[in-house]
Amino acid sequence: MSSAPHNNPPEATAPDAPPVSTSWWRQKLPLLALTLSLLCAAACVQLWFKLSAMQEQLARQSADTAQLSVQAQSMAKHAEQLTQETAARVALLDARLSEVALQRSQLEELMQSLSRSRDDNLVIDIESALGLAQQQAELTGSVQPMLAALQTAQKRLGKVPQPRLAPVLRALQHDIERLQSTSLTDIPGLLIRLDELVALVETLPLQNAVGTHARSAQAPDKPATHAWTQIWQDRDWAAVGQRIWVEVTGLVRVSRIEQPEAVMLSPEQSFFVRENMKLRLLNTRLALLSRQITTARNDLQVAERDMAHFFDTASKQGRAAESLMKQVQAQIRQTDIPRLDGSLAALATASAGR
Repeated sequence: MSSAPHNNPPEATAPDAPPVSTSWWRQKLPLLALTLSLLCAAACVQLWFKLSAMQEQLARQSADTAQLSVQAQSMAKHAEQLTQETAARVALLDARLSEVALQRSQLEELMQSLSRSRDDNLVIDIESALGLAQQQAELTGSVQPMLAALQTAQKRLGKVPQPRLAPVLRALQHDIERLQSTSLTDIPGLLIRLDELVALVETLPLQNAVGTHARSAQAPDKPATHAWTQIWQDRDWAAVGQRIWVEVTGLVRVSRIEQPEAVMLSPEQSFFVRENMKLRLLNTRLALLSRQITTARNDLQVAERDMAHFFDTASKQGRAAESLMKQVQAQIRQTDIPRLDGSLAALATASAGR
C-alpha cells in the first residue's frame, strides 16, 4: 500500500557559499607550496652536496686512478725491463746449460772412449813390446828378451778380465812353452871353437909339406922304429936293418896327386893360403857376432872347402880342424831365432776386433 509523499519544503541555503573542503585547501595551499619548496630546496641542496661529494670523490678517484696508472705504467716498464733482463739471463743460462750439456756429453764420450780404448791401448803396447823383444833377440842371439816380454805381457793381460783377450793369453802361453823348449846354439861356444880353428890353422900342415905327409900316410899297425942310441945299447942288429930300411924308404915318396895346384904352391903362396883361411874364419866369427847367419854359413863353407883343398886333413891337426869345422857347421844350422808369430797374430786379431 502506497502512501503519499510528504512534500516538505527544501531548506534554505546560501547560494554563493563555497564548500568547506575547498576553502581548507585554499588556506593550506601556500603553506604546502612553501613546504614543498623548502623540501625541494633542501633536496636540491642535499643533492647538490651529494653531487659535489661525488664529484670530489670522482676527482679523487680519477687522481688516484691516474696515479695508479702512472705507477702501473712504471711498474709495467720495470716489469718489462725485468722480463727482458730475465729473458737475457735465461738465454745466457740456456747457452751455458747447453755448453755444460755438450761438455758433459763430450766428457762421457771421452770416458767411454777411454774405457773402451784401455784394452786396445794395452794390446797395442804389448804388441810393440813383443816386436821390440823379437828385434833384441835377433840382435843378441838369445831368447831371454822374448821370454821376459811374453811373461810380462801374460801378467798384464791376467789383470784384465776380458773374454776377447783369452786367445791372446793362450797364444802367449804357447809361445812361452815353445821358447823354453827351444835349444839354441851357444854363440860363445861357437866363437871359442872358431878361435881354436884359427890357432890350428897356424900349425895345420899343407899338402905340399915335405915329410909330414909321409909320416901321416904310415899304416897305423906299422911298428915304430927305435932310436940309434937305444939300438947300439941293446945291440939289436935286426933293429939296425929295420932302421936303415925306414931311412932309405923315407928318401923317396910315392903318392897319388889328385890336386896338383895344392902341391905346386910356393912358400909365398902357402903363406897367403894360410892367411886367407884365417881371414875366412875371422869373417865367420864377425858374422856370428852380427847375427848374419847366412854370411857365416857361406864363409864357413868356403873355409871348409879350402881346408879340404889345400891342407892335409889326414894329419892329426887336420882331423882336429875338420872335426871342429863340422861341429861349428852343424851348430850354425840351429842358430835361427824363433819368431812370435802366434802371439803377434792373436794380438792383431784382438786389436782388429775392437
